[in-house]
Amino acid sequence: MERVIIVDYALGNLRSVAKALEKVGYVTEVSSDPDKIRNAQALVLPGVGSFRHGMENLKSRGILSALHEAIQTGRPLLGICLGLQLLFAESEEHGIHRGIGIIPGKAKRLPQSLKVPQMGWNRVEISKPEKGSSPFSGIPDRSYFYFVHSYYVEPEDKGIIIGKTHYGIEFASAIIYDNIFALQFHPEKSGDLGLKLLENWRNHVD
Repeated sequence: MERVIIVDYALGNLRSVAKALEKVGYVTEVSSDPDKIRNAQALVLPGVGSFRHGMENLKSRGILSALHEAIQTGRPLLGICLGLQLLFAESEEHGIHRGIGIIPGKAKRLPQSLKVPQMGWNRVEISKPEKGSSPFSGIPDRSYFYFVHSYYVEPEDKGIIIGKTHYGIEFASAIIYDNIFALQFHPEKSGDLGLKLLENWRNHVD
């Protein structure tokens, strides 16, 4: 396997993501270099923080167009937390903001009646992808993973959802869209099952 590029746009726990990936056999590099991102064999888009700030950083660092090129040419991409939300068309976080726009749909705020952010362990109800194998292979349905988020994604195409979670409402916590696998939770903070999920993703990028 060649190097997996972890996209550095100044938001997210990059080192913990890298350490988790390396533990299951990846060779990683944290980079904001558009050429490395454009030509990577595989990419991870992590993130914790503001949607608007994330998009501003992707644009100011020249990363946005490189990400588009990499995804459109079939590079496997793993999105984590904010990295999932940024892949969508828009977010309603502090006003309406345009996202990377790869996946039709939007990021919406969890209901005001709930304690936000959702922070801690919650179950993921797993379903099979419409085609291909599942990165959740070998992971029991309704397993617990670690969440920290105030927003969730609402895809236009419900068929891309392969994981759902309940927190006041039911929302998509894992999606597959062409060469994209993206998660609302943090596999790098989710113990052995999180590592198993990252290891399974590796089989998709070898």
